[in-house]
Amino acid sequence: MKVNELAPQPLWSIFETISQIPHPSHHLEQITAYVVDFGKKLGLETVVDETGNVVIKKPATPGMENRKKVVLQAHLDMVPQKNASVNHDFTKDPLQLIVDGDWVKANNTTLGSDNGIGVASILAILQVTNLKHGPIEALLTADEETGMYGAFGLKPGFIDGEILINTDSEEEGELFVGCAGGMDMTATFQYKDVSEIPEGDIAFKLSLTGLKGGHSGVDIHLGRYNANKLLFRFLKTAVAEYEARLSWVSGGTLRNAIPREAFAIVTIPNHLKDEFLELAAEFEGIFQDENGATEPNLAFKAEETDLPKTLLPEEIQDDLINAIVGVRNGVARMNPALPGVVESSSNLAIVETESGKTTVNILIRSSLKTMKEALASSLESVFLLAGAKVEFSGDYPGWAPNPDSPILKTMKSVYLNLYGKKPDINVIHAGLECGIIGAVYPGMDMISFGPTLKFPHSPDEKVNIPSVERYWNYLVAVLENIPVK
Repeated sequence: MKVNELAPQPLWSIFETISQIPHPSHHLEQITAYVVDFGKKLGLETVVDETGNVVIKKPATPGMENRKKVVLQAHLDMVPQKNASVNHDFTKDPLQLIVDGDWVKANNTTLGSDNGIGVASILAILQVTNLKHGPIEALLTADEETGMYGAFGLKPGFIDGEILINTDSEEEGELFVGCAGGMDMTATFQYKDVSEIPEGDIAFKLSLTGLKGGHSGVDIHLGRYNANKLLFRFLKTAVAEYEARLSWVSGGTLRNAIPREAFAIVTIPNHLKDEFLELAAEFEGIFQDENGATEPNLAFKAEETDLPKTLLPEEIQDDLINAIVGVRNGVARMNPALPGVVESSSNLAIVETESGKTTVNILIRSSLKTMKEALASSLESVFLLAGAKVEFSGDYPGWAPNPDSPILKTMKSVYLNLYGKKPDINVIHAGLECGIIGAVYPGMDMISFGPTLKFPHSPDEKVNIPSVERYWNYLVAVLENIPVK
């Protein structure tokens, strides 16, 4: 079956169209033009703000004019991740969609169901004419995945709805009423490259590949390996015992994705070649033994390569390695009030060398502002002790739950009537835009829900087909039951 033939057909048809339009973060010109044209062709008021956010306004259907105005919200950008085996340019190439049983996925790339299913469902609501609903504002934000720039750019008056329904959650049957806040930390080591390679040295390229990766918020508790942590664990032994010198390292590509791959170039004395290769094989076996059930495709290889032109200064190399081996990564604390929910975490997302500089990027998340600050301080301390310059950016607020939320009450009742059971009420350990939007529009009643997505932010991303239909039916029913003003 083709994707555009799945039910509900309007949603899936739009999602397939979206998948053919390149829309990674910061490359949204084409997808923005598409949604603007979509709204205008329907004869609806359509506005784009200076940040690139789009709002499309649809009047109430007859008899529903007295309902509270609802803002349906999703973000336009997707995370661009691919397996090394596929040649794909996210700024130019369409995604190749695959129907695999009850799932839709892409061919060795991220699918963009985060948040493309949300976008498609909102556009379908605007398009379909036989629905009952009050006044609607479709808010489609820009560049959420790289720092929530669209939400941060919202200005008072751009929307005026009383209720916001965010469609960026990833487990059907759950209603999310709160989320973590976050901030980015950048540690920079600056130095003068060493151009003298020890005589008799040879070079190896180290490649750690095949990890699952995933979303650095919702997947952080699953015990998946971080490619940067593993690579530097090996490097510490290689430097201490095999006279290795580091020339270059590149691990991870996105701040909010658990790094799946990491690479480095090192030099070692030629007479230690065989022992070094044995060490690499030994570490591959150690990594597989430690976490083979979670990371069955892990591979760690050392392959001889051309000598590099420069090396990191030895003292910088040692400080960098010790800092990355020592810095906290993963879950820092579970929420004591909500069993099974992560409260605070960090993701050692990117390590990258360029001429005279090595940069380390970490994304910090917490549902408590004070714990976010405490975790940031502990991470900062490690890198300050290592001699790095540390900067923070992109600080965004969490979204505090409101147990008395009217939209929560409505959605619980509608779900019970539809499916004969209560939905789960949860707080998500990810940075939804609700917290930022709520700061711009105080008093807005907010909730988040969506269909079931697995492995977002990784090439294994997939969306469950039956859950999309249930999500759609639920959304339609909720819009029919929005409270009166």
